[in-house]
Amino acid sequence: MKKIFIFLLLLTISLGNAVSGYAANESDLYKMLKAEKDIVSVERLETPLFAERYVVKIKQPLDHKDLSKGEFTQRFVVSNVDDDEPVVLVTEGYGGAYALSPNYRDEISTKLNANQVFVEHRFFLESTPEPCDWKYMTGENAANDLHRITTILKKYYTDKWISTGISKGGQNTMIYRTFFPDDVDISVPYVGPVCFGVEDGRHEPFLEKCGTPEDRAKILAFQREVLTRKDKLVPMLKALAVEKKWDFRVMTLEEVLDYCVLEYSFSFWQWGSKSSSIPSVEVASDKEIFDHLMARASADYFGNISIQPFFVQAATDLGYYGYDIKPFEDLLTIKSAKGYLDWIFTPKEAKNIKFDKSLHKKIYKFLKKNDPKMIFIYGEFDPWTAAAPADYLFDGKKNMVKYIEQNGSHSARIGSMTKETQEEIWNKINTWLEM
Repeated sequence: MKKIFIFLLLLTISLGNAVSGYAANESDLYKMLKAEKDIVSVERLETPLFAERYVVKIKQPLDHKDLSKGEFTQRFVVSNVDDDEPVVLVTEGYGGAYALSPNYRDEISTKLNANQVFVEHRFFLESTPEPCDWKYMTGENAANDLHRITTILKKYYTDKWISTGISKGGQNTMIYRTFFPDDVDISVPYVGPVCFGVEDGRHEPFLEKCGTPEDRAKILAFQREVLTRKDKLVPMLKALAVEKKWDFRVMTLEEVLDYCVLEYSFSFWQWGSKSSSIPSVEVASDKEIFDHLMARASADYFGNISIQPFFVQAATDLGYYGYDIKPFEDLLTIKSAKGYLDWIFTPKEAKNIKFDKSLHKKIYKFLKKNDPKMIFIYGEFDPWTAAAPADYLFDGKKNMVKYIEQNGSHSARIGSMTKETQEEIWNKINTWLEM
């Protein structure tokens, strides 16, 4: 009997400790998140980089201007260091699955050892409304999504906030700052364009100045060589499409190859390729030519429905780029590339969307009239730099500054700048954080 009593006593103590330990794991941040009426779930994530980390789902209005239009669930990730440290808000422009990785951490959060909040963009992955009504996929609605999340989290995080994003996420950073200038203290958009139309018009002439004349001549020669070998390369494309199960929906394989050629120069410079990697058109085999084209401008881009939400927003208010077909007109199957975004990429229910120019005008008006603490990062040869905020917007500004990495690409970051520039940027950020 005594042994049984001791066993039960130890078991009771053990269970008590377990319950106590579980309660201890319910941190103030966790309790705050669980208490919010619009937050529908809070799930703990493992990480070696933060004290605690959660993937959170929140109810958001489908249309922030008309709450009667319904709701959807949006996903974001909160990675906590301490409530009295700064917060880095990552304004993602696409899906957020990669942010669930235990080792994911933004460049700025890493450098500052700051808290991190990562928000998946509406209409992507687990943040997709049902039904998927594309008219609510706008920059303004996305900015309001961020505002609601930030407002909730500021109940816990009371220090400075820094918003940042890459590419479309960089666009989102600018849009968010424009609509809610006081939500964050500092913004660092990376390689984010502000396009003026569905086919902006500035990217094509920009490409004519990238690299050296020798680089551009080699690129052009390769593009034309692909088209002259079309009868040999199209069967290769067909075999690859069957193997990869690519579906180009509205295009013939000859047209797909044409668009790969048009995309090649943009993609080449966007990702920092070197002209030395281009096969010699005089001696390269058909396979070498084809493999290089697919490595730099893969055909799956023209059949990728997973990023349809991006193309819908590009047609709605973000804008995009066009193609110059003049150097290839004698070799192309297509007669024009005008309107290709609507033809190739947008789903049936989003066809013929009218582009709204008010978003880029609002961003420019905000940047011209104000001097927010913003650091813009671009790569010299990245074609998206053609649509970076214009230089005149920075004239006479004390805070706003644009940094362009020499010979840089779409991968330009603070850490890829020269040592002197990195020090200047971090000193600026740290000074602002101390103000």
